[in-house]
Amino acid sequence: MDMPIILLAAGQSRRMRGADKLLMRVDGRPLIRRQAAMARSVTSGVVIVALPPPPHPRHDALQGLDLTLVAVPDARDGMAASIRCAFGAVPPQAPAAMLVLADLVELQADDLRKVGQSVDLSSGKRIWRGATETGEPGHPIVFAAALFAQIARLHGNAGARSVATASGDAVVLVPLPGRRARRDLDTPEDWESWRSERNPR
Repeated sequence: MDMPIILLAAGQSRRMRGADKLLMRVDGRPLIRRQAAMARSVTSGVVIVALPPPPHPRHDALQGLDLTLVAVPDARDGMAASIRCAFGAVPPQAPAAMLVLADLVELQADDLRKVGQSVDLSSGKRIWRGATETGEPGHPIVFAAALFAQIARLHGNAGARSVATASGDAVVLVPLPGRRARRDLDTPEDWESWRSERNPR
């Protein structure tokens, strides 16, 4: 796959009460590094990571990886600011780009590949979106280039949901195992519960 992949990692982890969820260790690495390395492993295209402005520990956690780091100066304004900045770094000739939330801790490289391989730009569809095995829409999401102009006009904290909603029947859901497409961990309690599930006593 040579599709650009965008990793959104500029959020503030407000509900973690002082901790940074993207620096929590998963599979022996900070989560943000795990996610970036996963994206890097599935595409020969550019991997764009939207981050808070430096200096910031998330930048340090990504050292040595072949990534395009994009600082989002107005990240506090909501997710749309991160999406706009990141899509602005997509190569202009790219026919589509994949968007991934950095905090989806259960996503696997095969999930990104499955969604990427489902893309058929000749089909009239414009969005290909990972979903839970019961059909709830989630991530990753691939947007055809025809939607990039709409994405550039996003505002607020709703992310790209409005673009997906407006696309109606042009959206393809790609079921992934379990709740991988939606499982995020926003609080210390979420992390404790998830670790208990992985390592039951």
